Amino acid sequence: MTAVEPPWALLAELTHACPLHCAYCSNPLELVRRSSELDTDAWCQVMGQAGELGVVQAHISGGEPLLRPDLPQIVAAADAAGIHTQLVTSGIGLDAARLGALADAGLRSVQLSVQHSDAQESDRIAGRRRSFADKARAAAVVRAAGLPLGLNVVLHRDNLDALDAIVELGLDWGVDRIELANTQFYGWALLNRNQLLPSRGQLEQARKSVEVWQARLGGRTELVWVVPDYFDGTAKPCMGGWGALSLTVAPDGTVLPCPAAAALPGLDPPNVRERSLEWIWRESPAFNAYRGTGWMAEPCRSCERRDVDFGGCRCQAYALTGDAARTDPACRLAPDHPLLRRIVSESALSAPSPAAPRSFDTAAGRRGRV
Repeated sequence: MTAVEPPWALLAELTHACPLHCAYCSNPLELVRRSSELDTDAWCQVMGQAGELGVVQAHISGGEPLLRPDLPQIVAAADAAGIHTQLVTSGIGLDAARLGALADAGLRSVQLSVQHSDAQESDRIAGRRRSFADKARAAAVVRAAGLPLGLNVVLHRDNLDALDAIVELGLDWGVDRIELANTQFYGWALLNRNQLLPSRGQLEQARKSVEVWQARLGGRTELVWVVPDYFDGTAKPCMGGWGALSLTVAPDGTVLPCPAAAALPGLDPPNVRERSLEWIWRESPAFNAYRGTGWMAEPCRSCERRDVDFGGCRCQAYALTGDAARTDPACRLAPDHPLLRRIVSESALSAPSPAAPRSFDTAAGRRGRV
């Protein structure tokens, strides 16, 4: 077996519980119950093992990680293991005292989500009244504490036209980085795809706006555009390559090569309750299933991009074709690319009501509503 390099990043999903109900969420449809979550000691062991394995950065996420009262202990365990920690949060529940405790524990930066530049629209998209005000307060708290602050915006049909105002909002809030991430269609986002898919015109205008802003900002504020692979005809490498750069630990301790891989049938992902991260990363069948290029069939096997995009996203290939080993239909060379073009075309013909609710129930174990 080819030597496996250590992972660089860990996504620690502490909980699937969340006060928001965003239709674009990529969490799985069957959410982990609070009663099944790893306890404090288990998460601290995960952080220790991650540091020994070589992880240098951890995104502390969820759901909403602030719902875990033991969050400072988990952050402290990561810091003790030599891992740089970033809190990924809705901002709800983040006040000066809470942030101070986290900073004292070793938290290094915060990534704050926002759904729109307009408070009413942001609240509607998030499915929670007055969440925008919580986010504005959280941004002020982070800046006052002197921690690096990033703004994370998931883009879709309902907010792409507000991109300029969203960037201006981030600058007003004093953020260091703005990530404009076009919706990736997994989990709840896949279920709500027809409501979320934008038009090509929206995307082109947004792309031009990003280029103008990047030139205007000159790197003073980092502006990142995450491409929409349903439209560009170019497949993205799955998390930098399956089992190549990062790993995800779900709330119940299930370890996955990427957050969406829980949906793949037959993967049988391992769990930190039963195996070490070292064994999971290097030896487990789940992490070796699509590692490298040896598993590939045509047209990927002979494609000059096979070491660049690794055949695209395995979870997207499964979601669109029912076979995780097929070429990602996002690639214009994929046999199934016409399927994706048809989905985009059919979405363009739909006419949803601009005021239609796009939310779901995040209560663990319950089906959502579209």
